[in-house]
Amino acid sequence: MSAHNESILREPLITGENITYSKITDDVLVPVENKPNKAWWIGFTVAALFALLWVVSVGYTFYVGIGAWGLNKTVGWAWDITGFVWWVGIGHAGTLISAVLLLFRQNWRNSINRSAEAMTIFAVICAATYVVSHMGRPWLAYWPLPLPNQFGSLWVNFNSPLVWDVFAISTYFSVSLVFWYTGLLPDIATIRDRAAGVRKKIYTILSFGWAGSVKNWQRFEAVSLILAGISTPLVLSVHTIVSMDFATSLEPGWHTTIFPPYFVAGAIFSGFAMVQTLLLVVRKVMNFENYITMFHIESMNKIIIVTGSIVGVAYLTELFIAWYSGVEYEQYAFLNRVSGPYWWAYWSMMTCNVISPQLFWFKKIRTSITASWILSIVVNIGMWFERFVIIVTSLHRDYLPSSWVMFYPSIVDVCVFLGSIGLFFTLFLLFLRVLPAIAIAEVKLLLKSASDQVKQKQIAEGHVKKEEGEAYQESLTKYDSVDYLKV
Repeated sequence: MSAHNESILREPLITGENITYSKITDDVLVPVENKPNKAWWIGFTVAALFALLWVVSVGYTFYVGIGAWGLNKTVGWAWDITGFVWWVGIGHAGTLISAVLLLFRQNWRNSINRSAEAMTIFAVICAATYVVSHMGRPWLAYWPLPLPNQFGSLWVNFNSPLVWDVFAISTYFSVSLVFWYTGLLPDIATIRDRAAGVRKKIYTILSFGWAGSVKNWQRFEAVSLILAGISTPLVLSVHTIVSMDFATSLEPGWHTTIFPPYFVAGAIFSGFAMVQTLLLVVRKVMNFENYITMFHIESMNKIIIVTGSIVGVAYLTELFIAWYSGVEYEQYAFLNRVSGPYWWAYWSMMTCNVISPQLFWFKKIRTSITASWILSIVVNIGMWFERFVIIVTSLHRDYLPSSWVMFYPSIVDVCVFLGSIGLFFTLFLLFLRVLPAIAIAEVKLLLKSASDQVKQKQIAEGHVKKEEGEAYQESLTKYDSVDYLKV
């Protein structure tokens, strides 16, 4: 058995028969080089209509002011900041999959990192739109930046967590964008070499002169590792700083030291759920079953179990500390969440985020395409409720009962949120049309070591024990959806 072949006990990262380097390129570039299919057009039309709704609702907000939303004198943050934190959390999985798993040499990231990185870019864009919309005077959106003010000596308040947000998210977006685009260069050059006419000229510009030389690849790998090292702290820092928007206040329900790790775990939790939601559809519609295998799906589900359990522990810790503190205001804040007028949001959050991920302990559910897709959507619904519960239920009943008031979203609130989802999917579907959804160069690295055909060859040539070979084939036949597998 060749030294580069991995253990037969490991599930393959590439399935299919007669897979070659050229076939990988052809398969991945089908959506880019050919006309879009009917499914893409349906999805894009729906997403574009919702994106148009976003343009109209945000334009109306700019024209009328944020009074068009359901905010009131007590609840100054609601659907807007809920959407902001939700989108930032979704953007976390891209950097985690790309940077952290690269540093830990986890090869199963190779098939999913490209789409996850793109998802990060688009999610952060959606989050930024909420910040600009909430400013009230969006034409002064540059004021939070540390730039000398032309009208006097006005500088930003560097002690404010809201300013830390600007630094953290702009840094996160910039590094993620550079990391994503750097990884795209070899694949853009591949498209360039296969294209003609105007498309060839466009991809020639985008490829930055990539020639595929040894020096190119050496620099590429070095830069990728450096960017991964820079990006890894961002996984922890960005949502930690977002959590400080709340934790540094004196508001009951917000003033807690558990928020930074709690928010980071929740961000990874929701981010992986969104990656799962997107990739399961992409896998089916674009016929990527050979490259996004059941092992990838199961691995992401395992991370969802872990992060969902951490989030569940955080929920229980909050309740315990509120009771243990003896502070009546803190105790009431959590009692109000559990049994107050927004009890339905709290228990929706607990059901979606704590109970539903535990179903993945069962391998039959963890390896079910349908169940994985449904539960990934349930998780993101739950994570939206979490942010809503943290923000609204902590604000609507403050220290003074005379200030207690209920929050009800306006139609503009709802339209902005639904529109942001449409904007996200519009950008993602356009990405699928012009750039490869799977990192071609990185997947090719796995062909000679982690593909099913190599493992089948090991079994056929007698390089592995009979019982191990039988267990391997039985596992794939039982859990993978690819129908060619031998029994």
